[in-house]
Amino acid sequence: MTADHQSPSAEALVGEMRDLTSRDLDELWGLIDTDADAYCVVAERVGVGELESAPSGGPTWGWFVEGRLRSALYVGANLMPIDATSVALTAFAARLRTVGRRSSAIVGYRDDVLELWQQLESVWGTARELRGDQPLMVISEPPLTDQDDQVVAVAITDLDALMPASVAMFTEEVGVSPLAGGRGPAYRARVASSILEGRTYARFHNGDVIFKAEVGAVGRGSAQLQGVWVDPRLRGTGIAIPAVAAVVAAATRDHAPRVSLYANKHNTAALHTYQRVGFRQVGTFATVLF
Repeated sequence: MTADHQSPSAEALVGEMRDLTSRDLDELWGLIDTDADAYCVVAERVGVGELESAPSGGPTWGWFVEGRLRSALYVGANLMPIDATSVALTAFAARLRTVGRRSSAIVGYRDDVLELWQQLESVWGTARELRGDQPLMVISEPPLTDQDDQVVAVAITDLDALMPASVAMFTEEVGVSPLAGGRGPAYRARVASSILEGRTYARFHNGDVIFKAEVGAVGRGSAQLQGVWVDPRLRGTGIAIPAVAAVVAAATRDHAPRVSLYANKHNTAALHTYQRVGFRQVGTFATVLF
């Protein structure tokens, strides 16, 4: 995708890149609002920090064409392209090659992620994993299925009970334990923070968590669901569909009118669950993990 009325070569000649500041916030909201479900995580971080690097979790770089913000790149724990043109991605990649890798992943629309990674791989080295086909799904209507009334918002007093499920989910999803390398206290604090913000939902059985999910980000009318996990002993029993439906209903009531998520294409069981609940695919993401 190229800038309006600009060929790629013309855009390269007239474009410039710089760090965004609070003065650019309105223009950045304009970019984010073109696809708030895809850019939900950036919207939350920007909303918290108003483009100040520390509270936002990292800087956001802007690509300007004739003085107008055309594309952006959030440079936090994850790199996230925002409405990026090919010329903008080339400019971002050149700067990233210079400053080095500080993020643990690149996440976003597949074409943007793969194009950016193609320009970085020779310098940054082989990725730990490339997930190149991740349907981005959204639901904005009530769930199509019955809801599990035993799914509840987790209380902070249930933190110890939740931790084993959270660790198992993270390890399955990312491939490494969140407790490795002395990171246990920081991970526990993050799980606790999600609970205190009313973003974590679970179903308990005899004191153990058998299903969990959390709202990972909220911004511009969209809430992103993540960390969906079912006890392996109960997978295939049908508990996931009504449980996810209950979380969607709670998230739309408590956080935002739309709920989004993305999952790996090969995870057919999860995709079937989301489709039954009423999620529809609106795009395709990719993730490069380091």
